[in-house]
Amino acid sequence: MAIEAGYDLTPNAGGKAQLARDIGMSASAVGRMIDGKTLPMPHQFESIARVLGADVRTLLVSGGVISSHTWPKDVKPDVLSATTQSQPLSPEAAADMWGITEPNIRGMLVGNIEQAIRLQNEADGRREERGEAVGRR
Repeated sequence: MAIEAGYDLTPNAGGKAQLARDIGMSASAVGRMIDGKTLPMPHQFESIARVLGADVRTLLVSGGVISSHTWPKDVKPDVLSATTQSQPLSPEAAADMWGITEPNIRGMLVGNIEQAIRLQNEADGRREERGEAVGRR
């Protein structure tokens, strides 16, 4: 997963050290984890999943912590609300997080979200013109 996320794990490439910095772990701990010698601490799984662009279930199953039957794969992680996102969530990212891959359905969803954003921005602009407070999240 680290390689798929763009980390070069070949010796002396610096990928393990960068991954460690991004996750907030020591380079030696990341090395042991990648080599399959240790598992991360339970509180580290979320940051690892975030950095690798994976979900926690995938990490737990691939690490042998749980079986694939323990947590059914078809259960999608909830998309974080706009108020808890560290970065803005794009319509495409929302479709990705919900697992919407069929092109027609995905196009409809993304288009509707983009239209809703435009309409909200227009409504906010009209309120600002009238001197009303606009609540941005």
